[in-house]
Amino acid sequence: MANLTLKQLRYFEALARHGHFGRAADVCSISQPALSMQIKELEESLGTELFERGTRQVRLTSFGEAFALRVRDILRSVDELGDLARASQDRLVGRLRLGVIPTIAPYFLPQIIGDLTRMHDGLDIHIRETLTSKLVQELADGRLDAAIVALPVSEPSLTEVALFSENFVLVRPSEDEGKPVPNREALREMRLLLLEEGHCFRDQALSFCNMRSMLPRELLDGSSLSTLVQMVSAGIGVTLIPEMAVSVETRSASVSVARFNTPQPSRTIGMIWRRTSPLAKQFLEISEIVRQSADAMREQYDLVPASLRLSN
Repeated sequence: MANLTLKQLRYFEALARHGHFGRAADVCSISQPALSMQIKELEESLGTELFERGTRQVRLTSFGEAFALRVRDILRSVDELGDLARASQDRLVGRLRLGVIPTIAPYFLPQIIGDLTRMHDGLDIHIRETLTSKLVQELADGRLDAAIVALPVSEPSLTEVALFSENFVLVRPSEDEGKPVPNREALREMRLLLLEEGHCFRDQALSFCNMRSMLPRELLDGSSLSTLVQMVSAGIGVTLIPEMAVSVETRSASVSVARFNTPQPSRTIGMIWRRTSPLAKQFLEISEIVRQSADAMREQYDLVPASLRLSN
């Protein structure tokens, strides 16, 4: 068998991940015919096919699936060799592939990126926004360096560092301003708007309402916090959002925002990365900057106009 090249393995991994020659070629910054040729040469070297080729999509063969697992391990190890060299430097420089969940990214990213680039001028930040389950998988595959998520993730292969905690608040139609804040039992009888399946924030809200083992009377799903708030503004129901989202999502919506009585629903935000990463020390330094960014956001929140402040 001829020697395999890292370039071929990276092309293979991209095609295995995207299942489409055109998208994989775009990711690899080469032409589709060139990618197809490299994959064909790889298959000839191995003496077997790696993909089943359809008209619109390609799928891994059974051998291709087993091969993909080994390839991801190899590419991750190669990347960590580069990280080992970066770890010898005093500061983190170069590419930082950072994942963030959707209920944090729109509200927290501007502050984080601004602070990181100011304190690490040699940092090239690449952001990936998606659900926690995908971020965890991409960390395991070596496609991300670190991620900011809601804890706990409870993956033995990952290091978790708590950054800060924040409360959830109730968003209801503006005509409900001043009414008593419903408790969790009362919420179960209301039309509750939540994020669609897969979002950890949905699970946290259901847990607060004690709805894990039962179906609420009326439960409607939305794809984003913005959609949920606008649905509340239209009088469709009520929802919960994290405190960091209040100033952004309610400024153009006719809604009332209120805190729950103690104990308030909350979540812990943290940063995660692979335990095997040579950059653990640098990631700890990055996590401290992120924690400071969160503190700065809280100070900014105190300056929010009175019309957007939370009622009790």
